[in-house]
Amino acid sequence: MAILMPRKVKHRKWHKGRSKGRAMRGTTLDFGSFGLKSMGTRWISSRQIEAARRAILRYLKKGGKLWIRIFPDKPITRKGTEVPMGGGKGKVDHYAYPIRPGRIIFELEGVKEEVAREAFKKAADKLPIKTKFVQK
Repeated sequence: MAILMPRKVKHRKWHKGRSKGRAMRGTTLDFGSFGLKSMGTRWISSRQIEAARRAILRYLKKGGKLWIRIFPDKPITRKGTEVPMGGGKGKVDHYAYPIRPGRIIFELEGVKEEVAREAFKKAADKLPIKTKFVQK
């Protein structure tokens, strides 16, 4: 399982931040003819992206080209179980991508529309947000 994570980060731990408004970048189809667009705001973990990617590829079997348009570079920290309050911020547990509405998550080329629609439906079941099928 190839979990997506950055090779190197400028800061090991980040602030939580607030995800407001719609996505400004990555809102149009740039590579493929079909895409899966986000309709909500959430943190998508690298495991969820990988699970959705595998669901798409498993459905397609062979043929078609898939692009992943998001990359998890936000470090999410977690303190150990039964650790009392205080003692600083926990260690980095995993990486996530803070997604906003309108962002294209996956793009697909080289397959029929109904095949792409079904593949993205299977991928959407693995993601924690509402999504929408889009095409050029």
